[in-house]
Amino acid sequence: MEIEILQLIEGAKTARGLTVIIDVFRAFSSACYIFNGGADTIIPVEHVEESFELKKRYPELLMLGERHERKVPGFDFGNSPTHILNYDFTGKTVVMTTSSGTKGIANATQADEIITGSFVNAGALIRYIQQKKPAHVSLVCMGYECRYPTQEDTFLAQYLRDKLLCVEPDFENMKQQLRIGDGARLLDPLNQEWSPASDFDLCLDVDRFDFVLKVEKRGEYNILKKIERI
Repeated sequence: MEIEILQLIEGAKTARGLTVIIDVFRAFSSACYIFNGGADTIIPVEHVEESFELKKRYPELLMLGERHERKVPGFDFGNSPTHILNYDFTGKTVVMTTSSGTKGIANATQADEIITGSFVNAGALIRYIQQKKPAHVSLVCMGYECRYPTQEDTFLAQYLRDKLLCVEPDFENMKQQLRIGDGARLLDPLNQEWSPASDFDLCLDVDRFDFVLKVEKRGEYNILKKIERI
């Protein structure tokens, strides 16, 4: 198994094989919490305008997303796991757009298969990849607004690579580095309205969920579906 770590939009565009689009803070952590809350489907889209267009066509949709980490005006939710933790999404379809993660999905056009990555379902991701036995794995770190790499996404890529190669990563050290490094923005008192400090721990609750989110095509849109029993 060949494992490649890639960065940002260019990384997504060149990703091949089984591809993991990584967005730890916070898109693909939030996505796991949405499905855990009972959602049926997430529609990840690249642009805010696509979300509003889908809402016009399907008024029952819920809209979740952010720009510059803040909730998009007119949306039901921002991108905070804390804010959706106790929401009942049973049977709902959620359209989601974020500054990094959903853009990665839209641009990974050369991938054979796409799944999303966060620490909250890291173990399930590893087992899924091991079961699939792909010749090539692309781990794509989407970074901050797709503009520059971030510790949290690169750490997850390294964590997944090491586990797949039977090397034990030091997760606690990663977490401590994040607390004083790139993760500190989640702990900043000035950001608490849209990025509560509790998001830090919710996004780093490793192996909280035992399922994988896989990208599938439905008509003109990609969708995320939950694959259980991993």
